[in-house]
Amino acid sequence: MAKLSESFRNIFKIHELRQRILFTAGLLIIVRFGAHVTLPGVDAQLLTEAMRNQASNTLFGLYDLFVGGAFSNAAVFALGIMPYISSSIIIQLLGAVIPYFQKLTKEGEEGRKKITQLTRYGTVVISMLQAWGVSVQLLSLNAAGTPIVPPDVQGFGFQFSTIIVLTAGTIFMMWLGEQITERGIGNGISLIIFIGIIARFPSALLDEYQLVSSGARGLIIELVVIVLMIFIVAGIVMVTQATRRIPVQYAKRVVGRKIYGGVTQYIPMRVNTAGVMPIIFAQAIMFIPNTILTFFPESEFMATVAQYFNYTSITYSTVYALMIIFFTYFYTAVAFNPKDVAENMQKQGGFIPGIRPGRNTSDFIDNILTKITLPGSIFLAIVAILPAFMVKLGVTSSFASFFGGTSLLIVVGVGLDTLQQIESHLLMRHYDGFMKSGKIKGRRY
Repeated sequence: MAKLSESFRNIFKIHELRQRILFTAGLLIIVRFGAHVTLPGVDAQLLTEAMRNQASNTLFGLYDLFVGGAFSNAAVFALGIMPYISSSIIIQLLGAVIPYFQKLTKEGEEGRKKITQLTRYGTVVISMLQAWGVSVQLLSLNAAGTPIVPPDVQGFGFQFSTIIVLTAGTIFMMWLGEQITERGIGNGISLIIFIGIIARFPSALLDEYQLVSSGARGLIIELVVIVLMIFIVAGIVMVTQATRRIPVQYAKRVVGRKIYGGVTQYIPMRVNTAGVMPIIFAQAIMFIPNTILTFFPESEFMATVAQYFNYTSITYSTVYALMIIFFTYFYTAVAFNPKDVAENMQKQGGFIPGIRPGRNTSDFIDNILTKITLPGSIFLAIVAILPAFMVKLGVTSSFASFFGGTSLLIVVGVGLDTLQQIESHLLMRHYDGFMKSGKIKGRRY
């Protein structure tokens, strides 16, 4: 405990780190403020009544969790950062199959700038389409027969302004995320999703407390649920941190089969190299069908199709799990290329004992990576679909969504990554201060 408090004191001793944390906190406050500013033309009081039953047990309820309640508030940040993530997925998938995008990924800084620009353009297009769907849905909502958008406001003007405001809100959030990544601490896009999920924590606890206090569920069952969640958290941490190390021999001189002056190093390969990105990618894709369905609020056929994409359905869980497994392998291949690792080892005179350098080394690393990624991807899939089964067991949707999988993975993963960045700043400043005078020279940074 004393070490923890000392670490917190050290954070505020270092000027640059303190400025980065305060800057990040300030922008996240702006994000939360925008989640409570209702769109022009929408009656906020009627909206609350209409959305109480509309989004509680549907995929839109899960979407609302990701954007911190902004969707149910019909706020200017209702779309959240999800259009940007969807655009990023599309660009990355195109990079795997289209030569032009493959060329951009190999052009260094200039290529990355071009990819970022294309991702932003894609974000605008996706945001406008989703905003159009939201405007159609808002026009169809009513509370006790009273439309949430007054009749004198309905029409092309309302839809046009909604599209402009929601699209601008998403672009502004994208900019905020980039600013956090560049000038703050942690990954800005991930932190925006993180803070949205955390913001729903009090209401999730309140829903569960009301369920227990009303006698709908006993205290023993509640304790069992909480213990189960603790085991899930422990499992997430274990999978996130588990690694397999591959020994690499760097020889100064080799005569026959004897190695002289050799140095052994290790390549750490994480079971979950992709982190929480497969969950975010798969979830963004799963939101697309329901977004399309918002354009046809009166269609009975579309309402029937929507049942198959309800996040508590077997169809949804199966497709969602398969997509998570796919994106785990996809993102792992993007983040860790065995061919590049093998080539770098060969250039530096390194080799894996018993394996020939070059293609054999690449195949060996790829084989191990494939084997250790499989259990990690299956674990992600199981934990991600767990909320659907918890809802069927009587757990409130808000509590199940928060503690049962997707959101929990994001909270733990983003939290660990952010803490690691803070720790890196602390270690770096402590090292510099120790080398110079034995104290942390935080005021000079």
